[in-house]
Amino acid sequence: MMWASELKPRSWWTDDLNLVRICVKLLHNLAVWLSESQCPQYFITNCNLIENTPKLMAIAASRLMSISRSWLSLWFVNNYIRECSLLCPRIVSRLFDDNITITNLQIAVSAIIVYREQTALYDEWRIFRLAQSYIHAYFFTVNSLTVRSLDWWLNNLPGINTSLAVYFQSFTYLHIARRASRSRLTNELMDVLAKVVGLQFVGSQRHSNPRTSGSCLSKAVKMMKLVANKAHNTLKMIQLELSKAYLYRVLSCEDSDSDSIYCLAHVYLAALYYTTGQYQTSIDHCTLVTRSQDHSQYSSCVVEGKSLPKMDDDIDIVLGLTTLYQHVRTVTLIHQQMRQEIAVFSTEPFAHYLSVKCVRTKNHEQLNESVRPQTSSCHVHSYVKSITDKEQPFIADVLLCKLLCDYSEHGQLHIGNSFVDVNIRPNSCPAELNTSQLVALLQQYAVEKLTLSRQIEARDFGSVVVTTDFEALYAYKCGRIQQCLELSTQNARTLLHEVNGPHIVLFPQPELIQLLEDDIVSLTALMLILNTKCIRANIRNLCITQLTLSLYLMTQCQLKLRHSVTSLAQTLDYIGVAQRSIPVDHTLDHLILHLTARIALRRFE
Repeated sequence: MMWASELKPRSWWTDDLNLVRICVKLLHNLAVWLSESQCPQYFITNCNLIENTPKLMAIAASRLMSISRSWLSLWFVNNYIRECSLLCPRIVSRLFDDNITITNLQIAVSAIIVYREQTALYDEWRIFRLAQSYIHAYFFTVNSLTVRSLDWWLNNLPGINTSLAVYFQSFTYLHIARRASRSRLTNELMDVLAKVVGLQFVGSQRHSNPRTSGSCLSKAVKMMKLVANKAHNTLKMIQLELSKAYLYRVLSCEDSDSDSIYCLAHVYLAALYYTTGQYQTSIDHCTLVTRSQDHSQYSSCVVEGKSLPKMDDDIDIVLGLTTLYQHVRTVTLIHQQMRQEIAVFSTEPFAHYLSVKCVRTKNHEQLNESVRPQTSSCHVHSYVKSITDKEQPFIADVLLCKLLCDYSEHGQLHIGNSFVDVNIRPNSCPAELNTSQLVALLQQYAVEKLTLSRQIEARDFGSVVVTTDFEALYAYKCGRIQQCLELSTQNARTLLHEVNGPHIVLFPQPELIQLLEDDIVSLTALMLILNTKCIRANIRNLCITQLTLSLYLMTQCQLKLRHSVTSLAQTLDYIGVAQRSIPVDHTLDHLILHLTARIALRRFE
């Protein structure tokens, strides 16, 4: 076949596009090779595959030459088309019971094609559901994701359906959130998160030591570059928090005693905390840098301007001017190349600058009463001195220094009609990232991904699928009761007479538990304790329909908002319809519907 694909022209394959004709000619060509005992190996030169067996090859060649189009056509019918008909309903397969004539065969094949066209989407949907169940099982059994396993899933799932890759990503975020809420982030888990949020280098660094400060600092800087100049959204906030986590890991590495890496990590942390509005923490990290005794030892370590997230207009102006200067110099001095990147800042002066900016941004009435002057010298004076002492100060440093020329040389920054001392005593800096904010962001972004997955599913399969079930669930978790009620009511009315839509798997699914309401989790656990066989009996026992979840949330929201009895009576009618339409073997569905009805009836007591 490989020789034929190379030796036969395109027209030989396409001019008379007939499968039987092509196969007969190929088999006859093979017969000639066998009769002559010449079958050259495709990859190895001067290698004959069939030497010293002339009698056996002659028998095989004779049988191949006897194959005709009619014989091969009948062979295809019996071995392929008839087998396909057995997968169809009896009304289609019985068409092959009659004597096979050309007319009967055309009718039978047409019936198979029509049936296949009618069921193809349903078969694809079944494969989609099966793939989702594999995802659920994987997260139930896996102790922790790895970058390698993440790569495998994300490379293979889009070939089935694009929604599956999004669905897997959402569970990845929930998995990391669950692990981070219980224990500290591991190096592997941080790399997995970096990979799923778009950092491409992590998977390729197989031979780098993830526990060295240089490796962690490199990942943090590349993550910050990924964030720089991006619009504010949930993903950007996750990337910022992950950058902080990498920088804290730098400080905890065994070789973090290097002053250059130590101070650079603190400066980047200060910049990130400034970006997220945590000004006191930013000041604390800056002060640890400015307290260092000998800054000349790490003069080679610089703050890269292109790695900094969007901070303030001053830095944007400075970076813009340095870029313009570099362009003008390159154009005017054609033969003189720039030897180094000029859009960089010195570590210590930049720490002074951030401290001053934090104090100016932070209203002085909100400063902690315990803040007192640390030394008699001010940050501005130290900033100017650190630049003037350099033989060749960075252009970016000089420009920032110019922007600070309006500050008092006595260490006081003018704010309105008052003065605030910029020399403050640092609080105790945390040793690692507080993951509570990261966990909340991961849960929020997972819900956004789950909603997107539902939207793709509705688009591809065209079935009755509401796309805001997870959004309503998360709104209830966050206390946005009115929003949850509006979404749940709309979903319940859409699904009231549709029971074949998507299900929400509650067990085995520890990732989703963090989004679910306590009563649902407790009821599911109680059912499993009382009847452990239900796990093996039917997977439907471990799922609930979108309709059941919507009715439960709808009822809870109406009670919390103190809706009228009339409104709850309408909801009870919906629950009655759902109980009659959902099959009886959906055990958990009926338990939750019964619980929901009991909760609603209390309002009438």
